[in-house]
Amino acid sequence: MKYIRLIAVIILIQVKFSYSQVSSDSLQILSTFPQHNTLFSTFDKQLNTYQLNTGMNLTVDYSKISINLSENFRSTLFKSTSQSIRDEQYFILTSKYKISDSYRTGISANSSILSDDRNTLLNKTTINYLTIFGEIKISNDILISPFGGFSENKQVGQIDKGPVYGVEGSLQNLEEPDFSINSNLKFQNEDILPRRNLLRFINISITNTFNESVTNLIRGRFFRIRKDFYLPADSIISQTFSVVNNIESRTESNYIAEEKLQYDKIVDNVNMEIAGSINYKTIEREKRYKTNEVLSESQFDTNVDELFLSVGSALYYNTSFFNGTFNFNLVERDEKHIIKNFKGSNEVLFNNQSELESRKNNNSRRATLAFSGDFNFSKTDKLTLSLYHNKLQYDTPSKDNDDDRDEILSIIRLKYSKNLSPFFEAFINADATISHVVYLFASRSSNNNINRVLRFATGGFYKGANLTSLNTFAVSANYTVYDFEDISSSLRSISFRQFTGTDSSQINLSKRFAFVITGYLKLSEQADLNWKEFSERPTRYLREIYTDPMLVLKYKEMRVGIGVRYFSLSTIRYDKTTRVPDTEYLSVGPLAELIYKQNDSLYLKINGWYEFISVNHISDKERVNFIMDMNWNF
Repeated sequence: MKYIRLIAVIILIQVKFSYSQVSSDSLQILSTFPQHNTLFSTFDKQLNTYQLNTGMNLTVDYSKISINLSENFRSTLFKSTSQSIRDEQYFILTSKYKISDSYRTGISANSSILSDDRNTLLNKTTINYLTIFGEIKISNDILISPFGGFSENKQVGQIDKGPVYGVEGSLQNLEEPDFSINSNLKFQNEDILPRRNLLRFINISITNTFNESVTNLIRGRFFRIRKDFYLPADSIISQTFSVVNNIESRTESNYIAEEKLQYDKIVDNVNMEIAGSINYKTIEREKRYKTNEVLSESQFDTNVDELFLSVGSALYYNTSFFNGTFNFNLVERDEKHIIKNFKGSNEVLFNNQSELESRKNNNSRRATLAFSGDFNFSKTDKLTLSLYHNKLQYDTPSKDNDDDRDEILSIIRLKYSKNLSPFFEAFINADATISHVVYLFASRSSNNNINRVLRFATGGFYKGANLTSLNTFAVSANYTVYDFEDISSSLRSISFRQFTGTDSSQINLSKRFAFVITGYLKLSEQADLNWKEFSERPTRYLREIYTDPMLVLKYKEMRVGIGVRYFSLSTIRYDKTTRVPDTEYLSVGPLAELIYKQNDSLYLKINGWYEFISVNHISDKERVNFIMDMNWNF
């Protein structure tokens, strides 16, 4: 058993990366069944869009048999001049039979169905497979599960069948004197010839605790997923290879390694983290059938390589007076697009397509500094300060790509809050944002701009025996100034200023009845801006009002409310300095809401309103809106 355990550890940690793949990096057979049975359903109908998401998760345990069923159905209906429907359904059934403490066997059935009435290549697909598996417990921390079965896959009206087989492995909390290891892997082949889908992944995490103050965490991850898709073949491909559809293989491979060092109390009240990671990803697209008789750039295979490097550190300082965090991160990303040639191809087409693909190559470097701190002056006074600075350099090697640019973003936020009494807390905050975008080439320099945003807000929260109220009042100003302007250019410096007042209050009229209201008022003005003289020429004014007062009945775990929903949006344009009414949109109608919550077992919320809509004081339409959300743990 000792040698078997050792071999299993080696398999879990050193699986050949050249044989891996993933659609998701989670196990199915060896995953732990959910502890609660759940039934959920959400329905949302607003405007012309209907959305339904419903499903369940059921787990049943007998003495030696455990069964898990998971189902999810999603549907989206959009009504306009035309109607479109998209349906998705996912079903998983897994059953295990316990032979002994070390061995289990079982059966797993999977089904996924996609139906979309839009005219797309993959508008109707079905994937079904049934597998038999064994679960072998090598030790308390190592499980291995080989599986095999049959798969049926339908795509563009063509049904492919074949075997599906593979293995899952899990290593949980393998403890050694100086470190612990967690790992899982999956290897799966789906040979539905002439197509073939592959999935590989392995995750490993090693935690090494040097002493009470220093911990080293190392993570590694690899996954590869290959999917074959049918594409309509043109007439030449069809005649040359006697096929109706061509096959495109998309293979994505991802290699990730990261390390983090945690230092606790390097000095009094100071903790520190240092982290670094590297991520190399490739995406390959290959067509099965190719011929030099087809004079099209689409016949060439492509490859995208992406390298991502990241280093960073964090410093934490905690005392009764001050809690602060300082972060620094440096990230570099390099992306290359490559065209693959094939024997007998047209060299002119290949060179043209290679040049077009090379224009997509890019390299970016991003540096980030961030600070956040809380000053606790007393039990009733608190000041929060946060600073953020980010710089991006984006370069494109191709001389035909002029998207090279530098970006700088800085944000400062300050908030002061004070408890004026046991019932009332007041706050005031201010924040400022400045960003600057500079394109390096003259052909794009007209987009160079500086954006400045200032915002001030104040408000308070009151909670008494019969009244609870949260109110905020804010003013903001947004100034976008272009470095280069021309009278005939559509890019003009603009300003946007806004006042916002919000209210959310509840008045308890009795033990069972309450009056609840939420609402806001927004006043906005847009203007052409002359930054040098700091003068404006107003161009548009907007007034937006929303409120939904309700009378609420509270009975045990249930809450029922009826009220009115009111929303209006008025826009005004300017004729020189004269205000001219433009549009008046009004929506008003009855509102009803029901909420039922029984501990953590059942939650049900139904919300609906009927709106009478008018535009410029002329009745336009009537519309029903309905939202339902239900979650039942049983």
